[in-house]
Amino acid sequence: MTDEQGMFGVGGSGDTSGFSGLVRRRSAILKSQRPFGGPDGEFDEIVDALEEAYPLFADAIERVVVDRGELTLHIVPERIAEVCQTMRDDGSLRFELLSSVSGVDYITDERRLHITYQLTSMTYRRHVRLECSVAVDNPRLPSVTAVYPTADWQERETYDMFGVVFEGHPNLTRILMPDDWEGYPQRKDYPLGGVPVEYKGAEIPPPDQRRSYK
Repeated sequence: MTDEQGMFGVGGSGDTSGFSGLVRRRSAILKSQRPFGGPDGEFDEIVDALEEAYPLFADAIERVVVDRGELTLHIVPERIAEVCQTMRDDGSLRFELLSSVSGVDYITDERRLHITYQLTSMTYRRHVRLECSVAVDNPRLPSVTAVYPTADWQERETYDMFGVVFEGHPNLTRILMPDDWEGYPQRKDYPLGGVPVEYKGAEIPPPDQRRSYK
């Protein structure tokens, strides 16, 4: 268990959101043991099929986690594109659709930037999540756009918001923020900043100048 202080993990007076006194307990993500379960044991079938189809399974899979009825495979970052290729092409898996690539910043983790991939098998009507974690001082992993073209703009957004570099992406540029923007706005240590806003005759100061509610 770890403690997270403040709504954005901020421990000082910088969190002016009104929730700076919040302390949230986050459970450690533990490796699940067999049987993994799922509807009709499908989680075990997915893991078994990947282990049989992908020769480097033991080196590429950091852990298998089943939580809240969902299966997550934690992948070594350098292997993510290879695993995605197998998940898409193997006849026992057939995860044809990548519906989402997104980032999360667990600021207290050693490898704090987590990238998640939501895969769907339309053939077998199954879902699985792949997840990689990288350190903030070297946030790099292969792009999966050659396997799943739907990853194109989503990898760009994750780069734009979290600073994760997807090597091999055909055009890894900012997609939401201006090209010359400094920093990555969805990292937990990104300053709030802001501009004052006029509302019904009153001027509301930017977040970083408002009163702290500690």
